[in-house]
Amino acid sequence: MATITINVKDEVANNFRENVMLHKGTGKGKLGEAISEAMVQWIEEIKQRDIANAMIQKMEKGFKMGKINLKSRDGIYDR
Repeated sequence: MATITINVKDEVANNFRENVMLHKGTGKGKLGEAISEAMVQWIEEIKQRDIANAMIQKMEKGFKMGKINLKSRDGIYDR
């Protein structure tokens, strides 16, 4: 386990705490559990965004299929 000290706006912290109490209840470790879940979700969103951006860049370059160079699916149907 790691200990991370952060500073957030009071409004954000209070809103987060209220939502943790509503959805996870009260008790030892509930706030840390919710923050860990939020961090994992944020990391996954960043990974998916990076993958999507990489795929978009590849699509913009086009697909090389022998002599055929497609930049979109529409190119398949236009042939």
